[in-house]
Amino acid sequence: MPTLHTLLTGARERLREAGVPSPEADARALVTHALGLTGAALLTRAGEAVPDEGAARLRALLERRIARVPLQHLLGEVEWGGVRLRTDGRALVPRPETEWLLHLALEALRPLAAPRVLDVGTGTGALALGLKAARPDAHVTATDLSPQALTLARENAVLNGLDVAFVEGSLLAGLPGPFDLIVSNPPYLPDGDRAGADPEVRFDPDLALYAGPDGLDVARPLAAEAQAALTAGGALLLELDPRNAPTLAGELRAAGWEAEVLPDLAGRERFVRATPPPPGIRPARESGAAG
Repeated sequence: MPTLHTLLTGARERLREAGVPSPEADARALVTHALGLTGAALLTRAGEAVPDEGAARLRALLERRIARVPLQHLLGEVEWGGVRLRTDGRALVPRPETEWLLHLALEALRPLAAPRVLDVGTGTGALALGLKAARPDAHVTATDLSPQALTLARENAVLNGLDVAFVEGSLLAGLPGPFDLIVSNPPYLPDGDRAGADPEVRFDPDLALYAGPDGLDVARPLAAEAQAALTAGGALLLELDPRNAPTLAGELRAAGWEAEVLPDLAGRERFVRATPPPPGIRPARESGAAG
């Protein structure tokens, strides 16, 4: 029987030869998952023999990863933004950079008691559940056009014991608000990116990825609908592509919004934070009021 060290080394080399990104990290994740071990066991039990059934589970997982099935799908769950999320082909795998969008959203909500929040295009439910976990007093609603994604998001809400209202529909359809914050990680890739996409992207729904020639075919109508649904002083917070975030911010400013582009942790212009022009018929927020 092979030792744990031999299996780990072999897994890493197979992934590297297959051109899989991050072969070291992926090998460690797959070995611990297949054998039911902790990361520390890879060091403390490196010389132990691994039973044949454990080695067979690892081989099966390696074949799927080499076929570029996303690591998160193979693991079944990820820790993200303070919550556990089941991940599969029903929704976009939550990306690490979107955790900074969660941070920006929580910063925006900091002054407000019992804020009303809408997550548009929730997918796995990541943003909505991360917000609810960090702010139990918040009234969080999440929408998605995909019934399959909403089923997964509801499963994740149960998994984390969090109360979020899920609504099937396009953008803000049937949700007049008012909301203190509308947050979204909408599809934002230009259609032209399809041909050169990473192999793992084939396992994500196209509906969650691509948005027209410049990637803004969802963000533009979302902003238009958000204007009437935000409280006075409320904000729209979006994750976009660094190639089109400045474009949308410029369009919003031209329409009278206050809009700024914020960088991700790598310094890329990824997030747009915007407040609609005052005030008209948008409702003022009653401080500390519950929805």
